Parts: sequence; C-alpha cells; structure tokens
Amino acid sequence: MVLNTLKHKQLLTISSSNAVDIRKLTQILFRRRFLIVGIAGLAVSVVSILTVSKPKYESSMQIIINPNLYSNNKINSQNDEYSNLTDSDLTVVDYDAQLQMMQNIELIQKVVALLRPNYPNIKVEDIKGNKGKSPLSITRVEPLSSINPVSSQVFEIRYKAYDPVKTQRVLQALFNVYKNYSTEQQKQRLTRGMAFLDERLPKIKNRVVIAERNLEAFRKKNNILDPEAQSKILFNTLAEIQKQLQIINAQLQDAQVRYTALQQKIGVIPTSTIILSRLNQSIRYKTLLNEINKTDLALAQERVRYTENSPIVQKLVQQRQNQLDSLRKELTKILVEKSENNTSQPESEIEAAVNQALNQVRSSDSLLDERQTAIDINLAQEMIQTQIIVQALQANHKSLSQSEKHLQSQLSKYPALIAEYNRLLPEVQTSRKTLEQLMQAQQTLSLKIAQGGFDWQIVEAPEYGVYINSGGFLILGSGTLVGLVIGTVVAIVLEAFRDSIHTLNELRNFTNSRLLGTIPLLPLNRRRQVFLPMKATKKLVADSLIGVGSLPSHDMLDIAYQNIQISNSCLLRKSLMVTSASSGEGKSTITLGLAASSARTHHRVLVIDANLREPCLHKQLDLQNEWGLSILLVDQFDSPFKDYIQPIHPSIDVLTAGPFLEDTVKLLSSQRMKELLEELEQSYDLVLIDAPPILNTVDSRILATLCGAIVLVVRLGQATRANILQTTEILEKLNLIGIIANQAPIET
Repeated sequence: MVLNTLKHKQLLTISSSNAVDIRKLTQILFRRRFLIVGIAGLAVSVVSILTVSKPKYESSMQIIINPNLYSNNKINSQNDEYSNLTDSDLTVVDYDAQLQMMQNIELIQKVVALLRPNYPNIKVEDIKGNKGKSPLSITRVEPLSSINPVSSQVFEIRYKAYDPVKTQRVLQALFNVYKNYSTEQQKQRLTRGMAFLDERLPKIKNRVVIAERNLEAFRKKNNILDPEAQSKILFNTLAEIQKQLQIINAQLQDAQVRYTALQQKIGVIPTSTIILSRLNQSIRYKTLLNEINKTDLALAQERVRYTENSPIVQKLVQQRQNQLDSLRKELTKILVEKSENNTSQPESEIEAAVNQALNQVRSSDSLLDERQTAIDINLAQEMIQTQIIVQALQANHKSLSQSEKHLQSQLSKYPALIAEYNRLLPEVQTSRKTLEQLMQAQQTLSLKIAQGGFDWQIVEAPEYGVYINSGGFLILGSGTLVGLVIGTVVAIVLEAFRDSIHTLNELRNFTNSRLLGTIPLLPLNRRRQVFLPMKATKKLVADSLIGVGSLPSHDMLDIAYQNIQISNSCLLRKSLMVTSASSGEGKSTITLGLAASSARTHHRVLVIDANLREPCLHKQLDLQNEWGLSILLVDQFDSPFKDYIQPIHPSIDVLTAGPFLEDTVKLLSSQRMKELLEELEQSYDLVLIDAPPILNTVDSRILATLCGAIVLVVRLGQATRANILQTTEILEKLNLIGIIANQAPIET
C-alpha cells in the first residue's frame, strides 16, 4: 500500500548548509529584484533631493563673544554696599543658551527687516530654514589653548544661498543685529542683596524643615491633622449621643412600665405553666416531639408483631430513650435561657417543668393540661416581646454610655493638643512666608543679572559666497551605484539567512515526500463560471447555483487531483484532509480547486470547513455561517446532515464551520464526529476537509486520525524549513500521501 510505503521512507533530508550558492546569484537577484530596485531608488531619491535642494554658494564668518558684565558699573559700585557681587565666579556664561539665542526667530526677523530694501521677497524661512533644511548654521569653535576658555567663545556662522552677494550681506546683517542686541541688553543690575539672599536662604530653608518636621511629628504622635476641627467633630458626635441617650431612656422607661403591667396580669398563673407555654415556641422542641410520636407509633406496630426481646423492638425502645434524652437537653437549654432573661424563675420550677414535660411525653399526652389551655398565650408572647425590647434598649443604652465616656475622655485631651498645635502651625507658616519672600527677591535679582550684555567682535569677516555645488551628476551617479550595491548586499544577506523555500528544486531536495502538483498563483476575485458536467435532471438547479461565485480552476489543479487519485487508489476511505504548516499558504483555495477538479470527473463532492476557530470558506463562497459543523456536532436531536449542507453547484456541497464554540478539541474528537465522517463518506464520492494549520492547534492532528488521506499544501516563498520539518515529523506516522506546492512557477 502507498501508506505503508510512505511510512517506511525517510520523509526529510536537511541540507548541511544554508549558504548562498554563488552560481545561483542571478536567481537570487531576480527574486529580490524589487528589494534591490527599491533600495537603489531610495538612494537615488535622497541624493537627488540633496543635490537639487542644496544651495550653490556658501559664505562664513567667525565672531568672538566676551562677557562684559560689570565692566561699566565696577567703578560706580565700589561705594555701594553690594559691591561684593563682582566675584569672578559670576562671569561664567552658558554659551549653549547663547547659541540658542543667536538662532532666535526674533533676531532673524530683524535681519530680514535690514535686508528687505535689497531683497524685497526675503522671508524668515530663507535664513532660518524649515525642519530638516536650514541654510544658516551656527557652531562653536573649540579653543586651541586653555587660556581663559570660559570667559570668551568663538562661533562660526555659515549661510548658503544661490546668490554669492546675498550670502555676504546676510552674515553682515546678522552680526549687526547681534551687536545691537548685546548693546541693548548691557545693563548691570548687581547689588549685594544677592549675597545677602544667598546667605539667608539656607538658614530659612533649614528653619522651614525643622518646623515642618515638628508639626509632622506632632501629627504622627497624636494621629491627628487639625485638633480644632477634630474637636468640633467630637463635640457634635457627643451631643448626638447624649440626644440619643435621652430618647432611649424615655423608651426604656415606657417599656419597663409595660413589662411590669404584664407581669402583674399573668402573675396569678403558676411559673411552671408559663414556662411550659414558652416551650411551644421552640421549633427544635416541636421537632423532637414529632420524632418521639413517630417512634411511639412504630414501636406500637412492632410490638404487635414481635415480643419485647425482639431486636427491632429493643432498637426502637433505645431510639425513643435517646430522643427523650435529646428532648431533656433541649428543654433544659430553653428553660435556662429563659431563666437568664427572667431571674424571677427559680431552678426548682424549671426542673419541675422539665420533668412534667417529659412525663407527659412518656404518657403520650399533651404538655399542657386543661389548666394550661386557659393561659392567654398572646399575653405571654407580648410579655416576652416586651422583655426583648427592654433588653435591647438596655444594651443600646450601655453602648451609648460607653461611647459617651470615651468621647469625654478624648475631649479632655484636646485643650493641650490645640495649644501645642497653635504653637507649631504659626512657626511653619511664618517660615514658609519668609522663604517665599526671599526666593521671590532672589528671582527678581536673577532676572536683573540676566540683563547683562556681551562684547561681540568679528574674528573673520564674511566674504562673497564660494560655489559648492560642483559634481552634481557625479554625486547622482555615485548614489545610484551605491544604492545598487547596498540593495545587492542586502538581498544576498537576506538570502543567506532566510529559512523559507522559494523553488521547487529546494522543496524536492528538502523533502522525500511525493510532489503531487505545482499550482501557480491563481487570480483573486475572478468572476467566471466553472462549467462542470451535470445531469439533465439537475440543469435548472445548476443554473441557479452556478452564479454563486467562481471556484479556483487551473490545469495544474486537475493534474494534482489525478495524482491524488493515483496515490489514494489503494485506500478504502473517501475522505481527504488538506492542511498546511501555517496559515496563509492557500490550503482553502487548493481545497476548492480540488473540489472543482473532482466534480469534472462526475463525482459528488462535499467540502467541509473544519477550521472551527478561524473559518474562511463561507467568506470566499459568500455563504451563511449561522449553522454548520459545530452546530451539527452538538445537535441533540440527531438532525440529518443534509439540513446543514449548502450546495454551491449540483456536484459540490459545502458544510461550513458554523459559529465558534468553546472546546473545539472535544467536538472534533467526539464519537459523533467519527460517525458523521463515516456517514458522509457513504453519501459522497469524495469528502474534502479544509483543516486548520498543523502547527497552530491540535485540531488538525485529531482530524488526521479520522481521514483516509492527508495532503500538505506548501506555499513557496512563505513556508520555512523548520515548519515543514516539524509538520512532516507529525504526519510521518499518519497517512500523508504527498505535498502540493502553491504559487510555484510553471516549469516548461
């Protein structure tokens, strides 16, 4: 058999190296031609943009900036009390900020205003430029020696334009604007107040920190934020509790008066009788009485049939005795609880009531005699309810009294806390206010210091612009050549490290599985009728179904189907599973194409979309997916499968996947799936199963054990060696009959 033969073969042979064969360089370059052309085009575009947009003339000048802070006011400030601010440490200048200032748009606008008489159409963008393109560049020149590297700095300014004269005039206008700007800003506002502030600030900050720490320690120690606010809350709470105590006292007095009156009304009744009347209110007590009655009835019946020595009779007697003991415990428990609530009931009366109740149970009489029936049960219940109310009010009164004492105890501590809080808080507020004032003064003086100016001098005067755009065509050609070289190198590197299979020869050398067919790239969304043979009796049906949509059709699909028929001729099953290693390899399209090829040979074909997680056949065929395989597998009414079939052609039916249900593994591995597949094989000449990818889920591996044969679809250019190796290792012990190469070039 073909299956046995395939099982004894080695399916795969792994090549020893992935290195690029130099002899196949032409094929690699052709396959990667779009990448190479794209990189070369990108390089040419970049070089062209740089070549065309780059100005042709450039002029430069160098200026030196010396800070002249304090130079003019030094004599005048000698007699001032703040003359000590002329410390040399303050002459350190931030030249990075100076560099940003030189590129300020306001200064550029002044330059434009100076140049407007000679160049009426000049704009700020012509000098400052746009993002990524700036004709003006300003850089710092590193000093050659370390002599006074901080007090002065040399800047080199370059400007590019199409007019050499314009480059010189722009630089001259820039220097004039910088010079005027420095003169306007040259006003020294130094006083000794800055030193005073620098001396005072650390002390004030330390004072603020100490005051805040003291306040924080006070709050943590007493677990309180604002004692005044908290004391108000406690006072309000105490007043509310006292108000509630007054209400409860009034209610308690009223309840006690009612309870005393009820005691007087029922005081003539014996205590034991009242206690027995209370027993009837216990559900547990009544349940035990019912069980004893049932036991007595059973015992009477068994005594008629057996003697006293019978095990059954003795068991019932023992059971009755146990029930009496339980009843006694329950009586004692109930009466003790009642006695705790009513101290006027002595223990002798409780014991008498218990014995009386037990004696009446033993004699199978009612607990209450004729005298007990005269007790006003409603009166006793009212007394009990009143007693409960009194107890609840007493408990509430006790709780509120404890809360009142606790609040009064807390409030007694608050005067001292408030006094300490009022001492700490002003210290924090005063220190913070002083610190804010000093910092505001420091900021004001800092702004005045920033108004100092600089001495600007030209080191190298600007000249006419120099032509810098020579060799444009050479640069363009070099860019093209470099782009082609980079594209070729990238293509070779990608080819050397790729893991995918691109050609049929690579596929044949990599695997020993039979190649069933090579399918070229099929056209997408192509509306054409697939003329399949049909019986005359089905002509009207066929005319109505053909218009649903076109199926994939190609001569190579017919060849692949015939190869499958030859390989599958020895197998008894009619089911064929079509799968792939990963998604996107075209297995669904191949499945529909094989269905069309089978229908041409006068076979009835059923296509099943078994991809329950991500179905796609219904989208390709524009079919409904509200019902399908998933619903059929869970159908509890055993509906015939024909109710779920959707015909797309007189010879082709489709069973869609249906809506997604949880636990698809359980559905596909069920006995219902196996029986359904056997039933479908009896009704159709060929059952094609569009299975999910092997490596994504376990669903395909379950389906592989149910099908008669398996076909693996490999898409050239996408399928990797690792995926094919892993897939064939999974299917090597199953009925894999071969591989179909998808999107393969047609060999001539």
